[in-house]
Amino acid sequence: MTARSYLYVPGDAQDRLVRSTSRGADAVIADLEDSIAPAQRRAAVEAVAAWLATGAPDTERWVRITSVADAAHQLARLTSGRLDGIVIPKVAAVADVARVVEVLDEAADRAELPVRVMPLIETAKALQTIDEIAAHPRVAALQLGELDLAADLGVMVGPDEHELLYARSRIVAASAASRLEPPIGGVSPDFVDLDLLRATTQRLQRLGFVGRAVIHPRQVPVVHEVFTPTPSDVEEASRMIAAYEATIANGRGVLVGSDGRMVDEAVVRMSRRTVALARGRNARRTEQP
Repeated sequence: MTARSYLYVPGDAQDRLVRSTSRGADAVIADLEDSIAPAQRRAAVEAVAAWLATGAPDTERWVRITSVADAAHQLARLTSGRLDGIVIPKVAAVADVARVVEVLDEAADRAELPVRVMPLIETAKALQTIDEIAAHPRVAALQLGELDLAADLGVMVGPDEHELLYARSRIVAASAASRLEPPIGGVSPDFVDLDLLRATTQRLQRLGFVGRAVIHPRQVPVVHEVFTPTPSDVEEASRMIAAYEATIANGRGVLVGSDGRMVDEAVVRMSRRTVALARGRNARRTEQP
């Protein structure tokens, strides 16, 4: 089940890495790319390797490598510990994914449980080739890098974020077409205005996202609130499923809900998604100490 929150932590901030898995996020991404000065990247790789080698398995642990070109020497140090997934930045084509997977499989003896791969869609070229990227058999999910994408496109994002609608819808459609987990929404650089974060996260949720990346622990509860179905949502969805299944058992294909609207398989499919999300969230809570 896709995590609701992926908390980015600079790979050279070892004290923050140690604390990161207790900050409430479903997953942590140790960053070796944008947040690290080039001169500090070698030391950051060592710090991340040490972090992956310690700690209880209560939170997914991911690493964003610096680039496809740097994958070989970085992954050689990172695959011996608790590594759940690799985020690949600046992916331009499926060949980039294939190269990282090749290096990953050479570095990690994980045939039974291979390390997951998450390409970052953050360039115009990636948007153009997104269907091929999504179709690679080792891709678990796609993540949208909105800040880099906006810069690459020359887009000035307004308060309603309408300029990002195409990219957001495109990544949702490509993920669904390749039967991937739903994509991960981009970060919000504003970690002070939590009302704004809630509003932008709700936009993502309505578009089909079920999680997003964050840059500060205080953003985590808001993101979880939006992406976790409420008890009333689950109750209504369960009631809808039961009523529809009873209708099918009686030889009919549709029913009229209590609100007067028609209910068919497409409507019930969304209800099943709601129930599945709730079960996945509950499972996460019971797994955590």
